Order: sequence, then structure tokens, then C-alpha cells
Amino acid sequence: MTARGILVTGTDTGVGKTLVGCALAAALSERLRVAVLKPAETGCAKVGGELRPEDAVRLRDASGSAASLDLVCPYRYAEPLAPSVAAERAGRPISPARLRDCYETLARDADVVLVESAGGLLVPLAPRLSFADLAASLALEVVVVVGSRLGALNQTLLTLECAERRGLAILGYVLNELSEGTDLARETNPAALAALTRVPCLGSVPFVANAHRLSRADLAAIGRPLLRPPLPVGERSARSAG
Repeated sequence: MTARGILVTGTDTGVGKTLVGCALAAALSERLRVAVLKPAETGCAKVGGELRPEDAVRLRDASGSAASLDLVCPYRYAEPLAPSVAAERAGRPISPARLRDCYETLARDADVVLVESAGGLLVPLAPRLSFADLAASLALEVVVVVGSRLGALNQTLLTLECAERRGLAILGYVLNELSEGTDLARETNPAALAALTRVPCLGSVPFVANAHRLSRADLAAIGRPLLRPPLPVGERSARSAG
């Protein structure tokens, strides 16, 4: 049997997908074998002559996976653009077949594969391949990270409607605080979303300064409260028991 696949996507770019993905990876890895996949990362800096995918590195470290970065993040680009645009400008197009191969290789030795999108569901990887298309082709369930701010209601409802129209299984959404302090929109977002959709809220993540420096233990502490049904919360499954 194959691993359970979960797409961690967002209502926009910069809403905390990597923080939430790392927190889920760290918490799940306490009970299950977790693999991670960042199909494409843009805005990568050159380190030692190679493009370094910082988000993918953070995800892999949080999960405890020993998979190679070439497998975890098969496509990396320097320009901070949508993956399909960055790929076209770099002359290195993204192959759907390669993404599937990477996912299936990771899934062979995992109970859960967490896949992190770049931006939201409709961000294009290739001319006719969005992250929503990838989720459908790999039968990924969806967790939506919501940046809690003014505008979050519209962005969240659009994302959920898109997922529903495409027949994707939505596990729930996570509210992520993007800054310190509070304002009226952030105070009212939780109740407003609860009234506007039947999709469950898996929890809220408070603002964390320097999130990229959090230890794996700190990430797991953030992720544990989010592990409630329908997320995989049980002990290692029969898949991994052989």
C-alpha cells in the first residue's frame, strides 16, 4: 500500500506554509515515517555554486528524512517567480513525470508524504499543470494555510471552493498569525470563517519570530495541536508494519 499524501497549500504566498508544513512534519514524525516533497522552489540563492532550496531543507530537517535534496526538491530556480515562469526563463521546464517519480520514490518508505506548494492551488508548475492538478493526479488531500489578515475570508473561501470544484479532499485549514499584536480583522477571522464554511479549522499558529531557526522539538510542539482527525494522528500504520 502507498503512503498517505497531503498537500500543504496556502491562500497566497508568504502566509506561512513552510512553518506549518515543518510543524506538521516534526509532529507526525514522532509517530509515523514522514517524507516531504517541495516540487519546485524559486528564489533560491547560490551556495557553493548550487541553488539551495531553503524551504525544502527546512522541511526535510523537520521530518527527519534522509532523502536527497534532488529527490525532495527536484526543481530549483534563482528568480522569485511562479515555478512555470521561472522554469521557462531558465530553460529548464518542469516534467510532471519526474514529479510523480519523486513522489512515488518517497512514498515507498513513508507512511505520510507532505507536499508543499509554491503559493496557492492554481500556481502553475507547467503550462497545463497547477498544484491543484498535481494534487488530483497524486490523490493528495489538502491542508490550506490561511494568513490571518484583512482579506483572508475571500482568499480562504476562493481556495476552498477551487479545491471542492476539482474534487480534492480537504482535510481542513490552519490559521497562521503573520505578525505580532492584533487587529480587528485578525480577531474576527476565526469566528467568521467558522460561520462561512463547514471545512474544519485544524487550529491556529501564533506569530513566531525567526521561524526558520526553530528546533525540530519546537516545531513539533507547534504541530501537535494540529494533529486531530481527519489528519493522520494514529500510531504507525499497518502499511509500515509490513
